[in-house]
Amino acid sequence: MKKVERINLIMRYINNRARFTISELMQEFTISRSTAIRDIREIEAMGMPLVSEAGRDGGYFVMHNSVLPEVRFTDDEVKALFIAFMATRNQQLPYLKSRQSIAEKLLGLISESQQDDLIFLNRILLFEGTNPHDPDLLDLSDIPHPMVEKLFQTLLVDRYLSITVNEKSVKKSYPVYLLHLYHEKSLWLIEGFDLKGEEKRIFPVDQIISVQPCPIESRTSKQKIAEKLREQTEAINLVLELGPKAIAQFKKYHPLHVSLSYTDPYQTTAVLKTFIDVEKPEEVAELTNWLLFLGEDFTIREMPGEMLESLQERLRLYCP
Repeated sequence: MKKVERINLIMRYINNRARFTISELMQEFTISRSTAIRDIREIEAMGMPLVSEAGRDGGYFVMHNSVLPEVRFTDDEVKALFIAFMATRNQQLPYLKSRQSIAEKLLGLISESQQDDLIFLNRILLFEGTNPHDPDLLDLSDIPHPMVEKLFQTLLVDRYLSITVNEKSVKKSYPVYLLHLYHEKSLWLIEGFDLKGEEKRIFPVDQIISVQPCPIESRTSKQKIAEKLREQTEAINLVLELGPKAIAQFKKYHPLHVSLSYTDPYQTTAVLKTFIDVEKPEEVAELTNWLLFLGEDFTIREMPGEMLESLQERLRLYCP
């Protein structure tokens, strides 16, 4: 690790703690005692107001009510922030109006040479959903449903919601405790616990016509919600190991209730675990079609007999 990068990391480490010791720095950053002391002295010279405590259990702490030095980014950190920012430009994320001001502030924090690097990257990098003729142009499909920002604002105050949904031209209201708000297959979805029906449900955000805090009398304690969810947890009966080709197919399309757990840092192998209700033939048929869509780059670790028979029968039709 370069010295400049280590100094930056130590400064953040110090800012996040009430006190610290030389031994803790040595262990955290795998450095010698003399290196830790030199780094501390350099950080003090930069203006960080550190106070040392004498004695056997002594250490350091940051003086309260003091001005800390400005945050500095390494070249790699600047590129990581900028590329992540670009990659999410066309992902139907909320607060689109704030993105331009964020970009301007980020550019204001860095040197001219770093700015030149980012301008060059902005010209040559294109991500999924980006218009190659005008990368800064947002298509209509890039703009999130207006209810998404309303949900963000409400959730920061309260996760108990009363939502009204337009289901096939019929308005229905549900008291819900929100578990997750997520974006999948170009859709924003709420995964919530229906406080009245006492079950987990998924609501497409584009079907929600109003959201407000749930009345106190309709609420259920978080402990009771957790107990109900544990009772309703379905046993896993389908386990697959996926290779890179199957993962690529998975990203193109997968059922909403199916997710991956990557097993290597480069996301080239993964494990898929889910539950298949073999009492529902339509679900078995749907999953069979989807497994064929994944291709040959997966290994079956566990699968219900009914599902295996359906898959073998389908393969016999294709390969008599």
